[in-house]
Order: sequence, then structure tokens, then C-alpha cells
Amino acid sequence: CWPVYTLFIAAFIPNVVYFSLGDLSLISLQGIVLFAMSSIGAVIAVPVAWFLKRVCFKGDVAPFVMELPGYKWPSSRNVIYRVYSRGKSFVVKAGTLIFATSILIWAAGYFPGNHSEQFALQQQIETVDATVEKVEGQLEVAKGETSEQVESLEVQLKNLESTQSLLYERQNLVSSQLIENSYLGKAGHLIEPVVKPLGWDWKIGVGVIASFPAREVIISTLGTIYSLGGDVGEDDEGLIGSIRVATWPDGRKVFNVPVAISIMVFFALCAQCAATLMVMRRETNSWVWPVVSFTYMTTLAYLGALLSYQVGMMLI
Repeated sequence: CWPVYTLFIAAFIPNVVYFSLGDLSLISLQGIVLFAMSSIGAVIAVPVAWFLKRVCFKGDVAPFVMELPGYKWPSSRNVIYRVYSRGKSFVVKAGTLIFATSILIWAAGYFPGNHSEQFALQQQIETVDATVEKVEGQLEVAKGETSEQVESLEVQLKNLESTQSLLYERQNLVSSQLIENSYLGKAGHLIEPVVKPLGWDWKIGVGVIASFPAREVIISTLGTIYSLGGDVGEDDEGLIGSIRVATWPDGRKVFNVPVAISIMVFFALCAQCAATLMVMRRETNSWVWPVVSFTYMTTLAYLGALLSYQVGMMLI
């Protein structure tokens, strides 16, 4: 969750410092929010465990007595073997399912769509990138030559970099349009009425769906949707600026502090981690508990995000 927290805290939570030592900020509003988001899971776990104990797992706990042998240091051979055995088991069983899930999410974001322009742009970008590197090398060599030759190469390099920038912008725009028209984008539009009470638009919905394999995927998904490319990070100024100025069709800002809080609360409570669910499936040898866990945690996350957004909007 840290990339999600980093993005939205940096974008919408003011960096108000309450206590510092010199240039070192010890207590700040951003730090308090980060600590709260990191702690909310543990806080919510207590009443959830109490509820499950009282409602779903009623009855006395059977006593468990086991005689333990004397403790001994394990041999290095046994440790290495156990690590290898459990690691192999995870990769073969859970890893296969995680990989399959990731492929499905990728396919949903790729199909349907005509990607010919995207491929053509990529070829042009590769050609221009290679030419830029070549001219930069020539410029380094020519610095000891005549000033006219250096100026000519500098002008050529400037024109190439301008073309390079335009190609990247066009590629990002095409990628954004493709993902909006993909099955994943259509799913985002489909669930927009459901997530709108949380203050989310379809783009956030797409990010949440795409992040099922791992929460961090929402960052690259939002980068693609906002025509910045899928290789952006949580501290990317372009992405932070894009979500700050994003608007609804009527001109209202999509993102504000309550929306940012609702997104962070959702990701703090949801089960957006395919690895965890697949390990649960492997350990229980059943799909029942993974489905139950995903359902109740997603519901809990939705209610937490709904409460955060609605209360936040009342306070601003």
C-alpha cells in the first residue's frame, strides 16, 4: 500500500509540520496520515475478530495439548532444504495462479482494440531514440571542432528531442484511449455508479480492478489512463499534477482530500493481493476461504471508504 499512500498523501495532504528539530520534521500532518493508514488494518482487525468469534465461530475452543521436544538449533542443510521446498511449492502452486490472474488483467486491459497505431508509434520512437543517441555522440566528438558544426548538431538534437516529446505524448494519448475502450475500461464505466458514492470516477474504478494482483498496479494504471505512460512512479510530478486537475464532465474536481482518504482507506482494508488469496487457497485446499475473505474484506473496505468520503465532504 505504500506507493498508494505516497501518491495521494503527497498530492492532497498539506505538509504541515507540528514539531521539528532543526531541518528534521518529526511530527507532521502527512506523517500522521501515513501512520493512521498503516495502523487502520490492525485497529479494524480487533472488532472484526470479535464479530467473527461471536457470530461465525461460536462455541468453546477445544483444548490443545502437545508435548514439545527439546529445542535444538536446526542444521544448515535442513534450513536450506525447507526454504527451497516451501519456495518451490509457492512458485509452482500459488505462483501459477498469480501469473494466470495477471495475464487475465492484462488481457482485459489490452482487448479489444486496434493497436496498429500504437505499434507504429513505438517503432518511430525507437528510431528517433537511436538517432538522438547517435547525434549526442557526434556532438561530444565535435566539441573540439568548429563552432558551426557544433551549432548544427545542437539544432539537429533540439529538433529530434522535440519530435521525441511529441511522439511520446501521442503514444500516451493512444494508450489512454485504448485502455478506456478495452474490457477493463468498460468494466470501469460499468461500476462507476457503484463507486461514485465514494467520490470515484470510472478511472479510479479501472485502477482498483487492475490492482487486484497487487495494490501498486493502480499507480501505473492511472499513469496510462492520464496519458503519462505506464512506467510512472508514485512520486511522479506529472501524475500528481494530473490527478490534481482531473475533472468530472461538469467541471468539478474529481480528487480532493476526502476522495484521497477514501482511496487510501479502501486499499488499507481490501484484499487486493492475489498472492495472499492464492496462498490461502493452497493452505486450505479450497476456494471457500479465499472467496469469503475477499468478499468480506472488499465489503469492509467499501464501507470504510464510503464513510470516510461522506464524512469528509460534510467537514469541508
